Amino acid sequence: MRDGILVINAGSSSIKFSLFLSNGDGKPLLSSKGQVEGINVAPHFIAQGPDGTVLSEQHWPADSDLNHEDLLKHLIDWVEDHLDGASLVAAGHRVVHGGPKYASPVLVNDSVLDELDGFVQLAPLHQPHNLAPIRALAKVHPGLMQVACFDTAFHTTNPKVATTFALPRQLTEEGVRRYGFHGLSYEFIARRIREIAPEVAAGKVVVCHLGSGASMCAIDGGKSVASTLGFTAVDGLPMGTRTGNLDPGVILYLLQQKGMSAKEIETLLYKRSGLLGVSGVSNDMRVLLESDDPHAAEAVELFCYRVNRELGSLAAAMGGLDALVFTAGIGEHSAPVRERVCAASAWLGISVDAAANDRHAELISADDSRIPVYVIPTNEEMMIAKHTRAVVRQLAEAAQ
Repeated sequence: MRDGILVINAGSSSIKFSLFLSNGDGKPLLSSKGQVEGINVAPHFIAQGPDGTVLSEQHWPADSDLNHEDLLKHLIDWVEDHLDGASLVAAGHRVVHGGPKYASPVLVNDSVLDELDGFVQLAPLHQPHNLAPIRALAKVHPGLMQVACFDTAFHTTNPKVATTFALPRQLTEEGVRRYGFHGLSYEFIARRIREIAPEVAAGKVVVCHLGSGASMCAIDGGKSVASTLGFTAVDGLPMGTRTGNLDPGVILYLLQQKGMSAKEIETLLYKRSGLLGVSGVSNDMRVLLESDDPHAAEAVELFCYRVNRELGSLAAAMGGLDALVFTAGIGEHSAPVRERVCAASAWLGISVDAAANDRHAELISADDSRIPVYVIPTNEEMMIAKHTRAVVRQLAEAAQ
């Protein structure tokens, strides 16, 4: 019998899911995907096939009293009715923070959940929502194995010097350090590069995960050695609504001179800044590129400038650069952003083929470019499915 793996990526008001069914060789294949959105407002469930065809859709009124657990049960019931003869063996969850302990996916039990609860203070806007469906699913489907896959795990190979802040040692020992995020995406890209160009994968690669949430990672020989994201997911590049790198003195100024509360500053850093804050127009790169507003142009310029700054920094961290990869929403679909970044990085020996870039080809560098430049779609859900299936297989082998 074929195995079914349910992948869940939960936020504060939505639960995204993907259902993977194994084929003859055990590799997971996407069967359906969708989400429950508008939780606590006006819930909306939609399921689609791999090609985007709508398979099922349901709306609930704004005054419904459905909670996460109720809606998750609806999702599970739909999934179990669409397994196509397979058996649902496990659910894999994206969990943003694994703290300093978890360097690989783990089967979730009560003690693991308690430990992950301890990392809520390190990712207060993400971790609680990642853990809530694990608890809810344990109630509506108590016999189902659940696996936590961490966005921080891929970066546990970073050397200590790359993760340490210049703070008193006691704070470092308490866990105040650089962790890095988007690790599931970077891990997928690292594996994909090995398939596309093994000789490149063995070298020094910078991957640009550019989307509403944006970061960059230095991958040397397939392992993460440095990342632009640090203690939280608000560091590094400016993002859709997040500041990115910020002088900590600005926080002191906002506290002491502007009288802002911690909650107000949190909202400013995470929801009112980035492309939206600079442009005053939108957090969407597509809208900014089409806008005639000079502030929109400034936001795009700042974003590309910061990508170039970090590219130089990450190349320095590795002692060289053998390839550049663009991925995620902006990285995969915005030819103008890729062109600007590469043009400003010509000093590294990067040259882009304009036609290849415009059609979003897999290899967009020119024939005379010293550094190959790739556009590779990421697939965090597939990475979670593979990890989850591997954990299930290991447990089965250990039980024999």
